[in-house]
Amino acid sequence: MRDEAVLEAERVVVEFGALRAVGAVSLKLRASDLVGLIGPNGAGKTTLLRALAGLQPMTMGVVKILGEVLPAEVSPLRAAVGFTPDTPPLYEELTVREFLRFIAKGYEIPPREARERIDFWLEKVWLTEKVDVKVKALSRGMRQRLGIARTLLPNPLVVLLDEPSAGLDPAGRVQFRELLVSLREQGKALVVSSHNLLDMGEYCSHIGIMSKGELIRYGTVDEIAQMGDGTRRRYTLTLARPVAGVEGLLREIDGIGSVQCDTTRVVLEYSSEPEEAARLLTMLVSKGLPVAAFTPEAAGLEEAYLRADVAQVD
Repeated sequence: MRDEAVLEAERVVVEFGALRAVGAVSLKLRASDLVGLIGPNGAGKTTLLRALAGLQPMTMGVVKILGEVLPAEVSPLRAAVGFTPDTPPLYEELTVREFLRFIAKGYEIPPREARERIDFWLEKVWLTEKVDVKVKALSRGMRQRLGIARTLLPNPLVVLLDEPSAGLDPAGRVQFRELLVSLREQGKALVVSSHNLLDMGEYCSHIGIMSKGELIRYGTVDEIAQMGDGTRRRYTLTLARPVAGVEGLLREIDGIGSVQCDTTRVVLEYSSEPEEAARLLTMLVSKGLPVAAFTPEAAGLEEAYLRADVAQVD
């Protein structure tokens, strides 16, 4: 059923000595949910994904798949979880097809079915033309695609991907988004970590913001995008021509926050109240600025992330 939890993480804690890499994180995913994990390097995203996959021992907490506790030992339940690290482990001297055949044997997939699955996933990750090429000859983006095909080969119910779009060119990222949408349509539950917030807004159902091992924000994409104090927003100001000293002039106006200038484009922070915005525009024109456009920016994941006061890790 759609309401049944496919993946549950209950207060997962992972510690390395005195370092708490993941602190009491809880998640619940249902079929077709896709959670995007964002946060700086060192926030605990990779460690959390490894714990969800059953690869990282937990100090405390429980991970369940369809209500059953994920064990540490090998069992049929583990085949329901697929994990792709940011640098997938691959066998350099094998061809693409040989590598996937080897993986299929490990999962005891019958030869005929294995051939069908290999052909299917190679097409889905755009590697059909590289089927007889050795792994060592693949680019980083192609290796990433092969790692994803390896993860999907046993048809896992839960898919965990760590920085899966790293190394992909713009066209590859578009195709990757299409693949994720397809996986959601198949009813899989997914957790994907990434630094590309713009892409995440297009394919995720939920967003989790991590900082110092804690899940400090969690909700649907719309809920996260709307988080903040609600009293401020960013505006894009387009000038008809460059104006010398425009940044200093803007900072003299009471209420204007951060200002970023790039020739004829200015992004500034100001009150979200429509009447206040109208007064600001009147002031800008009265000061002689050649305003060609004045546009409020819609709330987005990038702004929500910046407002979350995420701690950067050195």
